[in-house]
Amino acid sequence: MQVLKFGGTSVANADNINSVVNIVKAALNHDKTVVVASAIGGCTDALIHIGQLAKSGNKEYEKVLTELAQRHLTLVNELIAPDFREGLTNKIAALFDELKGIYKGIFLIKEISHSTMDLIMSFGELFSTTIIAEKFSSIGMSCKWADARKLIKTEYRQGQNIVKKEETDKNIKKYFAGNNCKLYIVPGFIASDDTNRTTTLGRGGSDYTASLTAVSLEARALEIWTDVNGMMTADPRVVSDTQTIEHISYKEALELSHFGAKVVYPPTIQPVIEKGIPIYVKNTFEPENPGTVIEKNPPEDFNKIKGISGSGRIAILAMEGSGMVLPGYTSRLFDILSKNEINIILITQASSVHTMLVAIDEHNADKAKQAVDELFAYEISLNKIEPLKVEKGFSIISLVGNDMKNQAGAGGRMFEAIGNKGISIRAIAQGSSEKNVSAIVRTEDFNQAVQAIHDEFFTASKKQINLFIAGYGNVGKSLVEMIEERRAVLSKNIGVDINIIGICNSTKMLFDTSGLSLSTINATLTKGGKPTYKSLDFIEKIASLSHQNRLFVDCTSDLQISALYQQILSEKIGIVTCNKIANSLDIEYYKGVHATAKKEGVPFRYEANVGAALPIISTIRQILNSGDVIHKIEATLSGSLNYLFNTYNGTEPFASVIRFEQQEGYTEPDPRTDLKGLDLMRKALILGREIGMGINLTDVETYPFLPEDCLIGSVDDFYKAVEKNEPYFKELYEKTAKAGKKLAYCIEIENGIIKAGLQEFENTHPFASSKDCDNVMILYSDFYPNGMRIQGAGAGMKQTASGLLNDILL
Repeated sequence: MQVLKFGGTSVANADNINSVVNIVKAALNHDKTVVVASAIGGCTDALIHIGQLAKSGNKEYEKVLTELAQRHLTLVNELIAPDFREGLTNKIAALFDELKGIYKGIFLIKEISHSTMDLIMSFGELFSTTIIAEKFSSIGMSCKWADARKLIKTEYRQGQNIVKKEETDKNIKKYFAGNNCKLYIVPGFIASDDTNRTTTLGRGGSDYTASLTAVSLEARALEIWTDVNGMMTADPRVVSDTQTIEHISYKEALELSHFGAKVVYPPTIQPVIEKGIPIYVKNTFEPENPGTVIEKNPPEDFNKIKGISGSGRIAILAMEGSGMVLPGYTSRLFDILSKNEINIILITQASSVHTMLVAIDEHNADKAKQAVDELFAYEISLNKIEPLKVEKGFSIISLVGNDMKNQAGAGGRMFEAIGNKGISIRAIAQGSSEKNVSAIVRTEDFNQAVQAIHDEFFTASKKQINLFIAGYGNVGKSLVEMIEERRAVLSKNIGVDINIIGICNSTKMLFDTSGLSLSTINATLTKGGKPTYKSLDFIEKIASLSHQNRLFVDCTSDLQISALYQQILSEKIGIVTCNKIANSLDIEYYKGVHATAKKEGVPFRYEANVGAALPIISTIRQILNSGDVIHKIEATLSGSLNYLFNTYNGTEPFASVIRFEQQEGYTEPDPRTDLKGLDLMRKALILGREIGMGINLTDVETYPFLPEDCLIGSVDDFYKAVEKNEPYFKELYEKTAKAGKKLAYCIEIENGIIKAGLQEFENTHPFASSKDCDNVMILYSDFYPNGMRIQGAGAGMKQTASGLLNDILL
């Protein structure tokens, strides 16, 4: 004998029931079969809703009841051949007439008793199994409909219907021994008491019916058919990449189901444990999928962690006081909760015994407070115990596996995964069964925490990087767009997940601990407005978050932000920057920033300081790390100046070329920073410091080419002055071109001296042959006496954003 149970989704419509029929046909080839079915999807909830409408005196109940009846009659018409339809239609109509009379009585007296609610809920399974039984008969498959109310007996104790197992066992054995049929259809969920009044089995009742039947008949297997491919490593509605648990022990399944896994329920598993009957959890809509086998001794698995479960709507009862050390306190507490029918989900107590946390269902929280405070009123009056504190809005997460106490580091990995998301844990506990470790978190953090734990234990190891971006101009926007476009690829190919947790521009800042999308950032930061924060506010907010792998990404050219680098690093927040100011400030500040990063063990990366995405700083470090000695560096490292002198030929005004550069993001926000050589001087200084020169910006020898009147006033004044000096720029170009040479603004580092300025080069020189905004660096060393050349685009918002992203991913 085998028992197959089908849930509400499996019998929700004609197509689904036809799938059930095909599954049962295949099963009958192996053994006699008992089919236990639930009500069609949503029916039980509808029956309860109609009862509440009738109780409240709302005549709308009649309309909703008619709609439910029509749904069942439509199912009959779609499922049953015309020749068999009339008799079944009459049966269903008779059941609905009976139900209609019950609801009318409720409507008249405005009251529903516990037994009346049981009665009206029972009709869902009566409807569904009557239709299913007739379906089998109509296609020539002989079957017998067995009334579960005559088989399963209950008694009402402590607010619930408790199965009388011995009597139920005898009834099932007697019934099936007296019938010789290959297929039985049994309504799940329903039973009766000693007076033959209809009762129900509560949550998971149909599974329980199937389990009791399997045990009494000593079935070879119990199959639970649902709408998922077995028990999963986590709730697929919460975690996007869940996996099916192929084999799991009874006890592990009990732990998962106790803490919220809804595929099977604890009462379902309990009766079959003693008999050692395997439970197969399978998908009605993918019957070929092997699903999950729940058994006594599952095969050994490399990953002893089986899954993650959880449930919401948890309240925490916090107790505190010196009186808690007195004998009997805990037993009195548990006793009063039990008397008030309040189930304890989790307990954790401090070793001092002065504090205790108890987790319960949130809907019982107010009742628990009243009961506990009344019980300990005397102790509270003597200040031996504090009044009970109730905290709502929590969820519990449980990591389940065999022999958890010997799973080295499992708890730590779980808590670290949660902490890496910046989520606080309110309480933790390990069950005495040694099969679970549980944590309580805020409900709003539940989904993110479960995903993080699942990634840690069931997904290939991934690195989580949490970004806080300052600046949303050309570079900042390009970086965010690049991350959005590449996020999935980076996660798949190199195992790195990038989350933008915070971002700011000059007027606003925005945070979301679960990650910000491009659309959200654009919707907020692209709107104008007056400044609503200071740079320090943004930094302090970042420091207040507990995310791991935090990186502050500076996409600005702001001096105030650069001055905060040491503070940022001291909070164990790494920095990735294209802002050159910090690395070109006073040498003592420079040393302080680098020393702080080293002390705190966090990264300080700035490849984009010099050549956008070109590997200039990294190459210099590799050369020095190998023991090589650098003697000389020549470079044109201003993409904007390179573009200017590679493009300007006197036919288009000098000012027009600069305006185009500014629009394309080749220049700093104020073009004069580039044109007067300050930006290049900073780059030269940074390179000098990389090779060990302890110098300041004032030590860089520079030779500016702009007329004095181009250096004063506003940006608008600057452009007017450039237009006025167009003859000067044209003459400069023509004089050089006539000599067969080309202008380039370059730096030279040699013998401890740095020079920067506009120079003429023969057309055969690498600096003269560069195109557009290409940067060129030629480095001479012991290993490279003839020079090593690095060349490529050294300006542009995408190039700079690319350099930043490369540093982020290191």
